[in-house]
Amino acid sequence: MTRSEHTDLARVDRRRFLRGSAVALALPWLESMAAAWPASGARDKRRRLACVYFPDGVPMPLAEDPAYEDWSWFPHGSGKEYRFTKCFEPLASLREEFTVFSGLSHPAVRDVHGHSNADQFLTGADTGAKGDYRNGISLDQVFAAHAGDETRHASMVLSTDGGTGTPRGAHTLSFTRTGRAIPAEHRPKRVFDTLFLKKDDDAARRLAMSESALDDLLEDARALRGSLSAADRESLDEYLESVRETELKVEKAKRWARVPLPKVKADHLNLDVTLEEPRLYLQTMYELMYLAFRSDSTRTASYQIGRENGVGRSDILSRAVDLPLSHQLSHDTKNPGGWENFSVYCRFLNEEFGRFVKRLKDTPEPGGDGSMLDHSLLLFGSASSAFHLSRNYPLILAGGKDMGFRHGQYVNLIGDNAYGGSWSGGQEPWQREFSHEDRPLADLYLTMLQRLGVETDTFAGSTTPLEGV
Repeated sequence: MTRSEHTDLARVDRRRFLRGSAVALALPWLESMAAAWPASGARDKRRRLACVYFPDGVPMPLAEDPAYEDWSWFPHGSGKEYRFTKCFEPLASLREEFTVFSGLSHPAVRDVHGHSNADQFLTGADTGAKGDYRNGISLDQVFAAHAGDETRHASMVLSTDGGTGTPRGAHTLSFTRTGRAIPAEHRPKRVFDTLFLKKDDDAARRLAMSESALDDLLEDARALRGSLSAADRESLDEYLESVRETELKVEKAKRWARVPLPKVKADHLNLDVTLEEPRLYLQTMYELMYLAFRSDSTRTASYQIGRENGVGRSDILSRAVDLPLSHQLSHDTKNPGGWENFSVYCRFLNEEFGRFVKRLKDTPEPGGDGSMLDHSLLLFGSASSAFHLSRNYPLILAGGKDMGFRHGQYVNLIGDNAYGGSWSGGQEPWQREFSHEDRPLADLYLTMLQRLGVETDTFAGSTTPLEGV
């Protein structure tokens, strides 16, 4: 074959691969054309996981600061005897339903600026500060692979900003087993329609066409692979991994195509809400997660409340409490009233998360004992603590009593080693030397996965479950 002929063949193959890629990108929405309750025998084993992320860290005034007692995010004390600050007051009535953690973080990125860390919050991967970027599978997607076949949707991926964002500037918490970012949805009406409205009666024909296109794509790939360099074969294999995932989605969509949609009451929702009404927007996104769980449309959800670094539409969420842009609040703690303002915003986030917790607590578990909260794990946190510091992540874990979690406590692993205070220029906290090392957050994640029923002895390098929870 001449060089010209080989180039022409490559162009033809590339065009076919682009068609295949378009199919792969469209299919997740085809998969979403219906949802239904599973067989009654499966409901008794139902477990759920929701992971919610907020950016920019939390207020951490020093102990000698007058703001410390009231406006610190982390509670005071430890164990069962800890004391809430004003930041946690909206969660007071739910105290026995959650645990607060300090002193946990991902070892691979502790020396990375906090603006770059949302990407690895659920993966623990070494995404680095610059240069080559490689991520791993996220916590939610490990569980989705375990539980996803029992529901129409393997997982529900949401964010306020939508899409995937950029490497080290993610708009999504969720990553596939090859580390590829899963696009997040930010439009409430699109989320609702995906879950509960049938688009048309032509799904079977389109699924058949998609299956045929995938067959063609794989045939081309097998023919092409032998002529590629080692580096190109690696790139092709990564691409084919996404194709294989799409094949599974097509097969699953075919199985569910004729199952009736669940019926939900949604008169209380304004599905056209925008960030011009930030509190209502946040409440709507949480309510959509609740409805997805309540209808058993999925058992896995992730929601990134905001992107790091003040980039994106999510930065105006602080208008819900009449404050300036959210990210700026973390910079303004050096100003009079700065700690209080930052804490008032974080209190708002805690309050809306608490509303979601209570919604599940007040709903009996369908076909089971206790509440939906008892059968659900809700993770809420950030990959920064004090001003861009990628250590001592602020974390709350709620629910899961049916899985053996013991709540009503503050698991304070940081003790007297917490760093805080305002930043007024010069060296930032993340650039300091630290004598204390946090415990790997993956230890908690491994514990969660095991109690969710996933048979695994490791996650993100951890082989040691966290004790005492």
